Amino acid sequence: MSDLKAETAAPPEPADPGFVTYTDAILRTLERRPALPVIICPDRRQITAGELRDSIHRLARELITRGVRPGQTVSLLTGNTPQALVARYAANLAGARVTPLYDGLNADALAHLMDVADTEMLLADPTRYADLDLLKPFLHAPMVATLGPHPDADDIWTAAAGQPSAPVAVPVGADDDWCIRHTGGTTTGLPKSLQMKHGPYRRTLDHLCSAGGAPPRYLACTPLTHIAGLWADVALLQGGSVVLQPAFDPGEALAAIERERITRLFLQPPLLHRLLDDPALPATDTSSVQQVTYGGSPASTSRLRQTESVFGKVLHSWYGQNETLGLTEVGPDEHDRVGRHGQITVGRAMPGVELRVVDRDGSVLPRGSEGEIHARAHSAMNGYWKQPELTAHVLLDGWVRTGDIGYLDDDGYLFLADRGHDTITVDGTRVYPSEIEEVLTAHPAVAQCAVFGMRRDDTFEHVHAAIVPARGHSADIDDLRRFVEARKSALHVPHTFHVLKAIPLSGIGKPDKHALRRALS
Repeated sequence: MSDLKAETAAPPEPADPGFVTYTDAILRTLERRPALPVIICPDRRQITAGELRDSIHRLARELITRGVRPGQTVSLLTGNTPQALVARYAANLAGARVTPLYDGLNADALAHLMDVADTEMLLADPTRYADLDLLKPFLHAPMVATLGPHPDADDIWTAAAGQPSAPVAVPVGADDDWCIRHTGGTTTGLPKSLQMKHGPYRRTLDHLCSAGGAPPRYLACTPLTHIAGLWADVALLQGGSVVLQPAFDPGEALAAIERERITRLFLQPPLLHRLLDDPALPATDTSSVQQVTYGGSPASTSRLRQTESVFGKVLHSWYGQNETLGLTEVGPDEHDRVGRHGQITVGRAMPGVELRVVDRDGSVLPRGSEGEIHARAHSAMNGYWKQPELTAHVLLDGWVRTGDIGYLDDDGYLFLADRGHDTITVDGTRVYPSEIEEVLTAHPAVAQCAVFGMRRDDTFEHVHAAIVPARGHSADIDDLRRFVEARKSALHVPHTFHVLKAIPLSGIGKPDKHALRRALS
């Protein structure tokens, strides 16, 4: 390994002997203003801080009464509901780890994830009863309960209402498991399970809360089982409120922004593009919005500039992975920093994070050189759950091999080229799909696109582009070919264009290139 020094931010803080879990911290915040509405439901019903606090304690008591203990796993089959938040907080308060089950997986895959995580109890909320019925034949969990009435299941929500709301105190330390998360599974088709601890998660939330400011009004319109849940935690910790929507709909999101005076929202780039393209946008009052956080997949520079023209200087990005949580972030005043591939930086290392870029032999490369990004972070996973060989492959002496390709500039800003597994080899040359996507989304006739590699009967890999035409435009393929070649090279010109009505997305809002290959092969 080279002796070149890695790019380093501030070292992690020493362990706090008086550790307070994120759940206890949220409960303390709720205690301060019990009459404050903190959850606004899709039907506009409001839940106060005191009501949310009491529901968490009651459900935690009911879980303990039913035998849930520290070190056990509670899986959550939930939607964007108040019950979903209460269930996660209550299970962690009882000392259990949680396993959020992502949308878009079939019943067999969901059952597999629960089995892998040694699920002791499955909790399903009222939006997922149909999924629960499909899942039942595959279930092996000792206990199954629903967070509301169900004709063939145990309603734990109603039972918990009879429990006292006095505080529950189960000792939980920084090194105890917070959850078992899952990767998206769009590369292999099968998600990997990650073991995460309370300490790293609490430190991540503390950093995101450190900016201060007025208590936010956060619009949760993407799955609470993923990043939206983290931002809901941040909003509640900051004394703010969470406005719930069952799923992302651009028109409904815009209506909520105006009606509820939303100050903060998180969207994956494909969803942000849909919001920008919605015909209701010009007539919507978006003046309340103070922060638009995006992430999860490459973002188009031209689309980010469009976002700034609509919302002002409010953009915030947070780069990381399921394996690491946050690694870098870039604020509103740093979005003018553009790298050699034409993309905006993903920012500099967050506190407690070290970054390095290495070549194929594992030697650290100097600044400006492109290679695989490795990260050492206090927020990183403990490892893959019950997969020591995979853990040993990805975790090297405390460094996480991200699989992402990029480089660091002279000021320590990180720029991403692409995911390593997305790289396409054309005539022996590596081509990054994100570079082509960056060009295509700058064309006025393209609203959305996804670029990926495919092989047919031969051994050569070809560049394919799935595009969604912009409203009022048709796709002129020859014009698009010329547009890409003029701005990149002939190697970057897609071999085949596929004109679609929509780009398929994974359950967490990323372009699902695995699904595109299956559908178009």
